[in-house]
Amino acid sequence: MPPRLNFPALTRSIAFRPRPQVQFPARAALRLSPSQCRLYSDSSKPPANDRTKREDAKPIEHVSEEAASMAKTMGEDGPDLNQGTSIEDVVKGDKDLQANLPKVMQDKLNSQKPKTTPNMAPKGSRSYSTMTTQSNGNSGIDMGLVDLQSVSKAPAMPGLKFEMPSLPLPKDGHVKHRHDPVVDQVTNLLMRHGKKSVAERNMALILQHLRTSPVPTINPARPLLPGAPPPSHLPLNPVLYLTLAIDSVAPLMRIRSQRGAAGGGVALQIPVPLGQRQRRRAAIQWIMAAASKRRNSGSGKGSLAQRIASELIAVVQGTSGIWERRNAIHKLGVAARANIVLPRKR
Repeated sequence: MPPRLNFPALTRSIAFRPRPQVQFPARAALRLSPSQCRLYSDSSKPPANDRTKREDAKPIEHVSEEAASMAKTMGEDGPDLNQGTSIEDVVKGDKDLQANLPKVMQDKLNSQKPKTTPNMAPKGSRSYSTMTTQSNGNSGIDMGLVDLQSVSKAPAMPGLKFEMPSLPLPKDGHVKHRHDPVVDQVTNLLMRHGKKSVAERNMALILQHLRTSPVPTINPARPLLPGAPPPSHLPLNPVLYLTLAIDSVAPLMRIRSQRGAAGGGVALQIPVPLGQRQRRRAAIQWIMAAASKRRNSGSGKGSLAQRIASELIAVVQGTSGIWERRNAIHKLGVAARANIVLPRKR
């Protein structure tokens, strides 16, 4: 059988003893510190190291103040401190200073002198005019400009505010063709991923390096184009410098390999002449390939432009390897000139 439960024992009261609370003594909210005032100090007397009121600590008087105090001591009339000294009194008696004065002050000094000539200009007049607009004989106003007309000329064609431009238009009259053709072609070949602004910046740096470079030394074994200016004139015109370097190494032809032309599947070397833009394109590509192999002489965004400019200078001086490449193509073209098949005359 299960044990019996003693319900009266379970309902016995449990003793509850509250925990005694400890009360801390109340602290004062504001504690007054003892007074730091020293009873033996006296604020009426300045400290011993204060020398601001001594006579030797005062600033030195100005020259005019010193002269006024000296005149007061001697009982004389000194300078007036409320009014400055005029320029006329300063330069009086000194002809060198009077010669360096402006024209207006020289006229004023001359007017104060006693009249020695009967035909002297009256007092208060000037020897020049300060009027900016003067009337000319044609009842117009002359503003100092060139070819100024009093009445604007109406355009010959009605409906136009300005006259028609004279034809033919100049080569640099179009906004898209305002640069030199060689500069435009080099800029387009320098462009990568469609970033024209980066190519234009590199082109500007190339021209700047050519302009600031020393005078090149021409190699007689590798002459430039006939009619080229003296070497001392090239840095003065960087566009001409660039054009002369490119046209001097530009090949006149290219070698085209035609398979089966000689029979038996053997390729035949046939020289093909090139146009002006084609020749320049080949020369620019050679220069860029040679510049990419050069060692960087600096760092930053202008390193490529500096290498290309150095290669252009080497081309003009005849020390670049592009000359050997050009001569090799010309020799091969001369040797293969017999392979050119001319059209028959009917």
